[in-house]
Amino acid sequence: MNKIRVRVADWQKDNAEIRRIRETVFIAEQSVPPELEWDADDATAVHFLAFEGDFPIGTARLLPDGHIGRVSVLKDWRGLKVGDALMQAVIAEAEARGLKQQMLSAQVQATAFYERLGFNLVSEEFLEAGIPHVDMVRHSA
Repeated sequence: MNKIRVRVADWQKDNAEIRRIRETVFIAEQSVPPELEWDADDATAVHFLAFEGDFPIGTARLLPDGHIGRVSVLKDWRGLKVGDALMQAVIAEAEARGLKQQMLSAQVQATAFYERLGFNLVSEEFLEAGIPHVDMVRHSA
């Protein structure tokens, strides 16, 4: 396996790859309705793409208020630290922008992953797009 690298993506230029990953993970695998997956926040978010070699395998976005979302890794690359690399890049970018607090709504099954990255549970479980979620927050030092 090649080294995983993550870069800030350009929503206009990288749109097809971002859409391919999110449609595969959220719409095809998790049955999220397309109208819930795509929103106006995409236009103002900072997007990230994770690559193995030249192949995009994961994505995430950071909103101006510090919300992290749409964290997704293609199935064949899960468990290979791609999510860690993506999240570390997003957190670093948030901190570089002076966002001392990062927030996200995590799927319950991913809670331990986010806790490892310093996020803490701040809500009860709730349903989002029919999937159990919890809100989590991380404070930068």
